[in-house]
Amino acid sequence: MAQDTERVWPWSALAGVVAAAAFLATAEALALVASPGGGPLVAVGGVVVDTIPRPLKELAISLFGAYDKVALFAGLGLAVLVAAAAAGILQYRARPAGVAIVGVAGAAAVAAAVTRPGAPAWAWVPGTVGAIVGAVVLMLLIARLRAWRAAPAVPKDPAAPRGLDRRAFFRATAVAGAAAVLVGVGARLVDAATSSAEALRSELRLPSPGRTVEVPAGADFEIEGLAPIVTPNADFYRVDTALVVPTVDPATWTLRITGRVEEEVEITLQDLFDMGLDEYGVTLTCVSNPLGGDLVGNAIWLGVPVRDVLALARPDADADMVLSRSVDGFTASTPLGSLTDDGLDAIIAVGMNGEPLPPEHGFPVRMVVPGLYGYVSATKWLTELKVTTFAEDEAYWTPRGYSAKAPIKFSSRIDTPRTGTPVAAGRVPIAGMAWAQTVGIERVEVSIDDGAWQEAELSNPINDDSWVQWRLDWDASPGTHYVAVRAINRDGETQIEESAPIYPNGSSGWQRLLVTVNEG
Repeated sequence: MAQDTERVWPWSALAGVVAAAAFLATAEALALVASPGGGPLVAVGGVVVDTIPRPLKELAISLFGAYDKVALFAGLGLAVLVAAAAAGILQYRARPAGVAIVGVAGAAAVAAAVTRPGAPAWAWVPGTVGAIVGAVVLMLLIARLRAWRAAPAVPKDPAAPRGLDRRAFFRATAVAGAAAVLVGVGARLVDAATSSAEALRSELRLPSPGRTVEVPAGADFEIEGLAPIVTPNADFYRVDTALVVPTVDPATWTLRITGRVEEEVEITLQDLFDMGLDEYGVTLTCVSNPLGGDLVGNAIWLGVPVRDVLALARPDADADMVLSRSVDGFTASTPLGSLTDDGLDAIIAVGMNGEPLPPEHGFPVRMVVPGLYGYVSATKWLTELKVTTFAEDEAYWTPRGYSAKAPIKFSSRIDTPRTGTPVAAGRVPIAGMAWAQTVGIERVEVSIDDGAWQEAELSNPINDDSWVQWRLDWDASPGTHYVAVRAINRDGETQIEESAPIYPNGSSGWQRLLVTVNEG
């Protein structure tokens, strides 16, 4: 029996994988109708994102950056593959253990689907039917495999065809596998064709701005390796909790202003357009940005001040927070004063760098608030503004240990030269970026080999809400050198020297790099 098990385990594992494929393909196909965007992998992945411990979340972002969601799906796929193979082997050796595993997977998929924000009444159907199909396929394939392994090497009837049971197993496996692939791929293609945010975006025409942002001459040093003063949309960092980019039709989109207001209001995209759109240059920073990291970017946004939209509902005097909500259920807690202050350009944005918002950056509508980390302000795929208090409501990241209020710690970064990329001796530009949203950068200073601080040249700023470039020309001698940078804002404050992790309210410290200089 042991020898037979050793010979048969690859085929039983294959049966489990094919059954899992049938499960997922069926569920994906049914999700097109019963629960759009609620396929098992997406639903379970959403639960993983919502429940993953903070240290693991930070590790994933530090390791994979913008590809953290790809890494999560890859991990889920590997887990499904291993569990499916195990189910096949167990079903062969100790039935119905494999079917039980499929049942548990189905229950997990159903639980994840019905608990996701905005889940429809039929959200339980894809996971349930998918699990039934997967269990049936598994039982049928393992039955064919048992018949093959139980068949005598030499048939009692010489006229009987040899290998009939073996061919039955492979034929059933091939048919089930091919059907699963066709159904699964077909479901994905139909979903892509019927829910394309990019197609909706291409049809949207934005009104011309009443006020534009001019990038002044000398705003960009154009040094190789130095980030541009305006970050292209394709290069702008993305950190959010959405495993699949939500598809929102601009024609049916609405924004509700609720909570502690004199009158609840609901407005359409056309209502926003009719309020008049202006451009705003604003740098956004993620709380997960490590010291010297690239989870920061600057764009020219098109939108309407949040204060003008809130004024339509007339917030109560005792309110101190706005809980903004995304269509995927994400929430952010923003101090009401940061949204109503006439001196702050907090906006509801519809455009980014002269185009409608890209789908992954919130199409059709998002929030942009200078001076606050994105997790408490920059809600994408915006659908509701609830005027409330910090005592009454918590946002997505607050119960996970992050600060409810998170003003950005102003900072500076060295873009070039970099550790691990030697430069030639001689005149070398040291250059980077610095930001102090809402206040502005007064100067940047550089220290080489712990020597005296030298003032760097600043590029011409777009405004106080946007970052600036800085440069210092250095006569580099051969060897290794330490280069450090710090910024001073226009309030006369020096960038925090003490190093701090990103949790609970953003990293801090002076960036210090080891630079290798080769003979010229």
